Amino acid sequence: MAALDLTGAVWRKSTRSSGSGNCVEIAELGDLVAIRDSKDPNGGALVFTLDAWQTFVHAVKVGELGE
Repeated sequence: MAALDLTGAVWRKSTRSSGSGNCVEIAELGDLVAIRDSKDPNGGALVFTLDAWQTFVHAVKVGELGE
């Protein structure tokens, strides 16, 4: 799979992020969502389909992933 060019991506942190720096940032890219470590913005990103991201977020919200 070819690398996705994320140079123009608009990254945002959750409003629930703390000031400790332990955050992830997401960028919405149409039908894809990219996720990266806010402390290492050049370290790469994970990219998911929008459907997979929405499924993950739903599972987190309803507690399906455990502790």
